[in-house]
Amino acid sequence: MSLSSHLQELRKKHQHLSTEVEQAQRCPAFDDLQISALKKQKLKLKEEIERLSHPH
Repeated sequence: MSLSSHLQELRKKHQHLSTEVEQAQRCPAFDDLQISALKKQKLKLKEEIERLSHPH
């Protein structure tokens, strides 16, 4: 897998998690711990995207 396709896949996952977080925040069945876990996953993906996009 090339770097650009890997980054594209990470961005898709990040966007999917964004959607999940938005839906979870509107649904009373989700508790704060579940939402927090989704946000942590999203942050890890964002950090990975940044790291791969701007290698130093």
